Amino acid sequence: MYELYRILNSALTIYNFAIIIYIFMSWFPGARESSFGLMLGKIVEPYLDVFRRIIPPLGMIDFSPIVAIFVLYLARIGLLEFFEMFLF
Repeated sequence: MYELYRILNSALTIYNFAIIIYIFMSWFPGARESSFGLMLGKIVEPYLDVFRRIIPPLGMIDFSPIVAIFVLYLARIGLLEFFEMFLF
């Protein structure tokens, strides 16, 4: 069961880094239109769209990725607590 926790935690961590990379790609012209940017967008955008519907951008600043990363952080903590409570 510890291996399952490690796999799920690693997946959430990798997804967190994918969101961060996707956010930084917006700072470089044409980066999101590259093949890597399009692939990353297909992975990250569905998750970010949930938060964009709740928190609209304020002018040029989009706070939804910050909230999305925070929710992933809380999910990782919840996952740890779940495994500690029931399995370890």
